[in-house]
Amino acid sequence: MFTTTGSRGMYKAPLSKSLLLVPTALTVLLTLLLPQYQSLFEYNLQAVKEEQQIWRILCGRIICLDLKDTFCCGLLIYNFRIFERRFGTRKFASFLLGTWALGAAVDFLLAEALHFLFELQVEMLPAGLLSPVFALFVPFFCSIPRVPVTQLLGQISITNKSLVYIVGLQLLTSSSLMWVIALSGLVSGVLYHCNVLWVQRLLQVPGWLGRVGALLLEPLLEGSEPTQEAPVGMGATLDVQRQQRMDLLDQQMLLSQLAQVRRNVQQPQAGLLNWGRLFPTLRQRGRNAAPAAAAAAQARRPGPAPPPENSPVAEEQVARLMEMGFSRVDAQEALRASNNDINMATNFLLQH
Repeated sequence: MFTTTGSRGMYKAPLSKSLLLVPTALTVLLTLLLPQYQSLFEYNLQAVKEEQQIWRILCGRIICLDLKDTFCCGLLIYNFRIFERRFGTRKFASFLLGTWALGAAVDFLLAEALHFLFELQVEMLPAGLLSPVFALFVPFFCSIPRVPVTQLLGQISITNKSLVYIVGLQLLTSSSLMWVIALSGLVSGVLYHCNVLWVQRLLQVPGWLGRVGALLLEPLLEGSEPTQEAPVGMGATLDVQRQQRMDLLDQQMLLSQLAQVRRNVQQPQAGLLNWGRLFPTLRQRGRNAAPAAAAAAQARRPGPAPPPENSPVAEEQVARLMEMGFSRVDAQEALRASNNDINMATNFLLQH
């Protein structure tokens, strides 16, 4: 309800699914069955600098040692899986790898800055895959549109992104030094997202490794394609259920308009006027009369009018959608179907 993450489940997101399963299983294993080995996965900066235990940079920044941090990271990764669907698994993995490497360097720089400015000795930081998770807030803030959902107490606006920010705030307050990891992740996310010093070319997953990972991960972790119908929330009141059904009906109508626009674009025009559309046959009128009457009786409010086939679209909005990774043709069709509503057009493209 409060997120813009497309369809449900882990469809076309094998890497996100593996990041949910493997670190969580290792955290539970270390917490319940093998607590004597937790010291090997501590993110100890002093041990790295003084004892040259470089392996702690790897072991201390993969597995969370706190179950609450693991739960919050899992929720955030589940919501951020939309970037793997949009950019592809290899590019998503490159972002995680780049921000993970940059975050390690920024961690040591922040620790030295705190010691130099405030004489604060930072010996140990929270362990886990935290820096890339905080780094994902940068593309989430920049590329996911903000859609108002409701208002709290008539003053506070609740959007489709509010729940993600609340979970991130919960993760931020879980430890006294978590703000160092959060700041490191945001800085590394900005550096990688803006491609400072061509870091996207330097820190990326090689093509051969991406192909090997696709052969290994996709058969094991590829999710099934979600169904089109969305279930009504359990425990909801009759008014909420009715509102959800009306929203679903409006969404289906808009999606059908988008499909109609695509069909009209693909069909060649034989002449200047489409006489079949201006004067439909009696069989077509009889076949369309019953569904039209049923839809009119079910809908309590008027639905949006179907957009013209060649309605103008704003080039600025087309450019914004193309920057998100969508093609120009799909962006134009989605804007025509949504009457140039950039947020609604983005939702169409994310669901297809």
